[in-house]
Amino acid sequence: MTEDDRVIGGSAQDDAESSIEQSLRPSSLATYIGQTALKRELSVYIQAAKKREEALDHVLLYGPPGLGKTTLAMIIATEMQVGIKTTSGPAIEKTGDLVALLNELNPGDVLFIDEIHRLPKVVEEMLYSAMEDFFIDIVVGQGPTAHPIHFPLPPFTLIGATTRAGLLSAPLRDRFGIVGHMAYYDTDDLEEIVTRSARILNSPIQEEGAHEIARRSRGTPRIANRLLKRIRDFAEVSDQHDSIDKPIVQQALRMLQVDEAGLDQTDVKLLETMIKFYNGGPVGLSTLAANVGEETDTVAEMYEPFLLQKGFIKRTARGRMVTPLAYEHLGITPETN
Repeated sequence: MTEDDRVIGGSAQDDAESSIEQSLRPSSLATYIGQTALKRELSVYIQAAKKREEALDHVLLYGPPGLGKTTLAMIIATEMQVGIKTTSGPAIEKTGDLVALLNELNPGDVLFIDEIHRLPKVVEEMLYSAMEDFFIDIVVGQGPTAHPIHFPLPPFTLIGATTRAGLLSAPLRDRFGIVGHMAYYDTDDLEEIVTRSARILNSPIQEEGAHEIARRSRGTPRIANRLLKRIRDFAEVSDQHDSIDKPIVQQALRMLQVDEAGLDQTDVKLLETMIKFYNGGPVGLSTLAANVGEETDTVAEMYEPFLLQKGFIKRTARGRMVTPLAYEHLGITPETN
């Protein structure tokens, strides 16, 4: 569970937060900011499928968390003018769960499976025929009375989302006709997202304030919106700021311990641990995770991709290593042997 998914309060607060999050989601490709090349491709595929009156081919979206994979899946269903059923890999524990989901689909509908790399093997294997030929074979009864039933399905679109594309089996990966890589956002796109979100939240924001938030949001819209909501709190209780300007952003981010490069406490702890205890590396991922008190998957999915992108760590055959750029950012002089 990520920081953004943790329960903060009671049901009323949860509903309010959910409502806010939903309001910040774009509802069409035209209003979806960023991922320009992928949007252009999807627009063509969607128009072609609608022109042929067919279901859209199956779609795999992969990339780091918080980049808008779920939002894009919902937009695809909206653009196709079909229904959507959403679930996640861990939630489909047995084949019966998958059968129940597939049985609820109408022709052309979208089935969205988040964290699809975490599907049980037996469920994944049932998906093969469902994706390729729109049928599943289920066994009814037990013992000598058990017999298979051929269960036809309406044409549908499976959209799978994953942060770990490398963990997908080749047979499952090959059944997706459309594969989209979700890249980190640049500052300009994030600034546009922050400005749009501030407008929806009725929070006045200055251009320099939006830019400062965007610059420190780790290339991730989810983080940009989370920081915006927290900075809005600081601005609203301040007697000196009637809008979100650069000074209040800088003040709030200092208190939130987000540094100039967008690194948070855990990022800094990871780098300092590698430097202090392992002389900058190499060090294995599981060892590093144990040192900072995080799950290995959390480090691999939430922290390592950004640190790699920033050039603060590098992967080697023997493990992760801190780069000279990270030493410079932290103001630490490398030890010489």
